[in-house]
Amino acid sequence: MAGGGGGRGKRKKLQFSKIYSFRCGKQSLQDDHSQIGGPGFSRVVYCNEPDCFEAGIRDYASNYVSSTKYTLATFLPKSLFEQFRRVANFYFLVSGILAFTPLAPYTAVSAIVPLIIVVGATMVKEGIEDWRRKQQDIEVNNRKVKFHKGNGVFDYTEWKNLRVGDIVKVEKDQFFPADLLLLSSSYEDAICYVETMNLDGETNLKLKQALGVTVALQEDSDIRDFKAIVKCEDPNANLYSFVGTMEFEEQQHPLSPQQILLRDSKLRNTDYIYGAVIFTGQETKVIQNSTDPPSKRSRIERKMDKIIYLMFFILFLISFIGSIFFGVYTRDDLQNGRMKRWYLLPDDTTAYFDPRNAPLAAIYHFLTALMLYSYFIPISLYVSIEIVKVLQSMFINQDVHMYYEEADKPAHARTSNLNEELGQVDTILSDKTGTLTCNSMEFIKCTVAGIAYGRGITEVERAIDRKKGSPLRNDGVNGDVDLLSSNAKSSIKGFNFRDDRIMNGNWVNEDNADVIQKFFRVLALCHTAIPEVDEETGKVSYEAESPDEAAFVIAAREIGFEFYQRAQTSISVKELDLAFGKKVERVYQLLNVLEFNSTRKRMSVIVRDEERKILLLSKGADSVMFERLANNGKSFEEDTMEHMNEYADGGLRTLIIAYRELGDDEYTKFSKKFNEAKNSVSADRELLIDEAAETVEKDLILLGATAVEDKLQNGVPDCIDKLAQAGIKIWVLTGDKMETAINIGYACSLLRQGMKQIIISLESPEILALEKAGDKNVLGKASQESVLRQIKDGKKLLDASKGSTTEAFALIIDGRSLTYALKDDVKNLFLQLAIGCASVICCRSSPKQKALVTRLVKSGTGKTTLAIGDGANDVGMLQEADIGVGISGVEGMQAVMSSDIAIAQFRYLERLLLVHGHWCYRRISTMICYFFYKNITFGFSLFLFEAHTAFSGQSAYNDWFLSLFNVFFTSLPVMALGVFDQDVSARFCLRFPILYQEGVQNVLFSWRRILGWMGNGFTSAIIIFFFCIKALEEQAFRDDGQVAGYAIFGGIMYTCVVWVVNLQMALAVSYFTLIQHILIWGSIAIWYLFLVIYGAMSPTFSTTAYNLFIEALAPSPSYWIVTMFITISALVPYFTFSALQMRFFPMFHGTIQWIRHEGFSEDVEYCDMVRQSSIRPTTVGHTARLAAKSRREQNDNFGLG
Repeated sequence: MAGGGGGRGKRKKLQFSKIYSFRCGKQSLQDDHSQIGGPGFSRVVYCNEPDCFEAGIRDYASNYVSSTKYTLATFLPKSLFEQFRRVANFYFLVSGILAFTPLAPYTAVSAIVPLIIVVGATMVKEGIEDWRRKQQDIEVNNRKVKFHKGNGVFDYTEWKNLRVGDIVKVEKDQFFPADLLLLSSSYEDAICYVETMNLDGETNLKLKQALGVTVALQEDSDIRDFKAIVKCEDPNANLYSFVGTMEFEEQQHPLSPQQILLRDSKLRNTDYIYGAVIFTGQETKVIQNSTDPPSKRSRIERKMDKIIYLMFFILFLISFIGSIFFGVYTRDDLQNGRMKRWYLLPDDTTAYFDPRNAPLAAIYHFLTALMLYSYFIPISLYVSIEIVKVLQSMFINQDVHMYYEEADKPAHARTSNLNEELGQVDTILSDKTGTLTCNSMEFIKCTVAGIAYGRGITEVERAIDRKKGSPLRNDGVNGDVDLLSSNAKSSIKGFNFRDDRIMNGNWVNEDNADVIQKFFRVLALCHTAIPEVDEETGKVSYEAESPDEAAFVIAAREIGFEFYQRAQTSISVKELDLAFGKKVERVYQLLNVLEFNSTRKRMSVIVRDEERKILLLSKGADSVMFERLANNGKSFEEDTMEHMNEYADGGLRTLIIAYRELGDDEYTKFSKKFNEAKNSVSADRELLIDEAAETVEKDLILLGATAVEDKLQNGVPDCIDKLAQAGIKIWVLTGDKMETAINIGYACSLLRQGMKQIIISLESPEILALEKAGDKNVLGKASQESVLRQIKDGKKLLDASKGSTTEAFALIIDGRSLTYALKDDVKNLFLQLAIGCASVICCRSSPKQKALVTRLVKSGTGKTTLAIGDGANDVGMLQEADIGVGISGVEGMQAVMSSDIAIAQFRYLERLLLVHGHWCYRRISTMICYFFYKNITFGFSLFLFEAHTAFSGQSAYNDWFLSLFNVFFTSLPVMALGVFDQDVSARFCLRFPILYQEGVQNVLFSWRRILGWMGNGFTSAIIIFFFCIKALEEQAFRDDGQVAGYAIFGGIMYTCVVWVVNLQMALAVSYFTLIQHILIWGSIAIWYLFLVIYGAMSPTFSTTAYNLFIEALAPSPSYWIVTMFITISALVPYFTFSALQMRFFPMFHGTIQWIRHEGFSEDVEYCDMVRQSSIRPTTVGHTARLAAKSRREQNDNFGLG
């Protein structure tokens, strides 16, 4: 704010503590400070003496912070553990070790090398992702701040070097490097403005004030001899409390949260502050609220482990069965000295085939079979999925529809592990400030003297109009259509008001000009904003504690009531004088400010005008203002209430504006009582202040009401509506006040008129009375009982409405109540209530509470959760959720660096989930099912051949055929499916949100579908093997009359497997691209090419495949006929099932494919009918808002009839 020296000098003279109550600034030593020195309150800080012996022995944490998952020492063991907790990787590790024994049916190298490649590639990817986190930590730890070197000299040092007890000097717009005790500031009374956006998401500035005894520390040299001892609470996660005392000059002074400046909050509108470091590094409150970055695995990947367990069971079962048969056959090889299978030389063999020790031979065979049938377990599955997910992430990153041109920010999938989870999200837990909103407030409408002014159209109204297909409405009086496009919007931040009746000074021609004058005068005077005049242009800008307060002052300025100067006890305004018809400068003496809080829900100022009249100017919520109106001050009450309801329907935040004139005697009496209350140090100080304010905030005269739009990000209502139609539940977790959160709920259509609100809070008179009494044990017990009772009452209300398709409920709970609702004996009941409501809004939530709520929803519902936020206060929530989405907005990069996916705007969530999420889920699900299908087809054909050969352990295929099946002949087409396949286009994904339910219900990766693909694999293997056997046995295969031998049989059967599994892929593909054609037909061609090249090599290398294709297979017509016949036969079962399902029992995507195929995609009525099946009766969004309004109108018409 005060950029120049002149502004700084002016600001130092202001002593706002004489006007404001600063009710948190003074505390009694009896209030919570008796615990100092006890358990949990043992911290001792030696201010300005970090090197003293007493400080050294306490060994407090350094100020270095780390958000990485690994360190240099832990990377290898921890990353290896991450890889080998995958059961398939562990199995192949064991198989690789066994491959070094004579039992192995293949060489050890062929077993170990693929495993090293798979594990190594994944570890490299994990290392790169963690290195990026490390770079962010380095940037934060190396930030510079001024600290006291000694002798009153300050010099820059890095954040990581700070120690407990250091004195630092933080300058305007810098972040606090640690948790600091405020000692003094550039203001004479040691106040400062703090922005806590990174902590609680709030954009309004907080006022902090140092103790009076340290106010004199105004210059660097004053710090030289400063010494103090702070005794306070131990490190904890509570952002809103602090208990401690400061011993200074042999006097004890109580400390409160008003003196504490938390790490990652920012100094605003204050030139500098001096502070003592209290908590550092991991002990700071913001870090205490964070959690370690978790190792996230998708549900599909975890289920894949279960499938592999099933495959292990099948593998062990068939190995066990084969070993039993092998043992029996081996035992019977020598019978009465005669050799049945003489060609095996059973009388001269090793232990592996010794008929004299058949049980041992069976055990050896069992181990051999475990390795031979390892092809049931697809080792290339993991590496293929890793590659596919990386490519999917590249498509997400390069999606131009999720590119935010204004900030030059594309979407960024920071990890590719969770792509398919994006298609299964059941609940979204969203931050509010900076995530749903733009952190800006706009004055858009008002009602004065019962007349509505303002032609602006809100985001909610636009969304409803688009839904109805009607042109945008005009709120003016002239009847012309007001399109109010984005290009026509005001360039003045915070002001989007349009009405010629009162703009440009035209308000003087209105019949109620005197009321309009008083209305905007209240807006110009009733606030705590500070003006800043640009010396070059003369323009006035404002720094306010909240964005809506700034919007009011700007609105008053634009109408003609310009607040331009604030002095110690006065406010100066330029306004139009009705009597003289010209602009004049008026100075109002500022007598008192009665501050806003969540209990009062109003703010007032008392001023004396130039005519010596004492005026009380007030603004507040309708719930507390209407009851304070005088009987003669209600002239416009009904009209004002009607307009406010209209504004609420449009998603606007409203405040009542009123005033009254005070007599001198009445003010004198109030002033005495107010000053006594303000100076009190008793526990009930706040109550005394409120009681004093109550004596004058009555008999008010209504002037009108304001309507400001808590500006949503572009497209938020539409996005929420589409996500709601997809069946996704949306919770809002915010650090904002309940009133603010509720207003945003209306603005983005999470709440609507007629929706029943279940509000759980601890603002009842009984609880407030117990707070006054100060007995914490009694208060805690009563609070828990109150919350439990409110939850049970809400549950009864919910149960009573079951069966109703029209009633919708919203649950709204504050942070204090949430503390008790999350306790072990209450949280399940709270979750039951919450999931029964259409909307859930948690207000005043700390970062820890956000994470705990996310954990409760994730574990309690067992469904996929997605958390989205943009500030450091959202990090715990993002890490706790199954998927963390960071908004790369204005609050820094903390959320983005802790997220799994980063997007620039909330609206991109629609495309991220409904398009990319659905595609990725379907691709990965089909890909995994197909992998098991092809490996079962291949592996079971090995088993059938071994059964046919008396379980001899002989493989049907050449060693290199075995090694390259998953690498060259079948892997590329399935990877192309995982990257390119689309069941429906992006346009249809967005047009029919019902499609998303396939992922939420997990229909594409259910056990029924998995077992169906497995069954298809067994069927294909049986058809291939037995048709080959029957086609080739006991008949000539070659021209010279030779029958098909072992090598020929293996070559033909392998050819059939390659053809069948690749054409099966072709049948499974919904969206063919040139790449898929090339890879499917190319894989088959590569098999033939390999057979020719490999067969041409030396027999010592090619063994059974020597010239197999050129001399045996290709010249024989039987080979081509058998291949074609068996391929078609093996594909018939799947083709028949798919055709019947598509025709008679289509899935969601099948229905939409039929719509496109039959040409119904342009039939609006038919498409709406299909779409409606996805909309829940108690859903949210402007679709539900429109439906509810339609039902109300129908009921009204029915009632009139």
